[in-house]
Amino acid sequence: MTYIRPTLFLLAAISFGLGISLPLMRFEKLWFFEEKPSLIEMVSGLWGANNFAIAIVVALFSILFPILKMAVGFQAVTAGRALPKWANILGKWSLVDVMLVAIVLFAAKTSGLASAVALPGIWFFGASSILVAIASYGASYDASYDLGAE
Repeated sequence: MTYIRPTLFLLAAISFGLGISLPLMRFEKLWFFEEKPSLIEMVSGLWGANNFAIAIVVALFSILFPILKMAVGFQAVTAGRALPKWANILGKWSLVDVMLVAIVLFAAKTSGLASAVALPGIWFFGASSILVAIASYGASYDASYDLGAE
């Protein structure tokens, strides 16, 4: 039983890596043009198009928060310690990124300008969020690890 949580965090990390690097969805426009962006490509595309604020928000919620949550959770369970209380706060935002991708997919399908199909990246990305939630479920949170606590 002591290996279940670390294994889930490891599987979440692998799924996350695949989720941000594999194409999330395929957009088809006018039967000729096709795009298959990954999350990393989306963030770099937003940055390249001078949409800095959106690129930072997407990178923060979709890449940095999940990495931080996985790293802290994995470190805590392998050391046999409780998760920091602030990790619970990050956990509440862990599916926001999946929801954002679903909204983009829905908007593309309903706009009539393009057809959109979910690709493996979105499934790995969602699996990562779910695995982290399962691995963190029932974990005790320790206020002594809070930011600013001594």
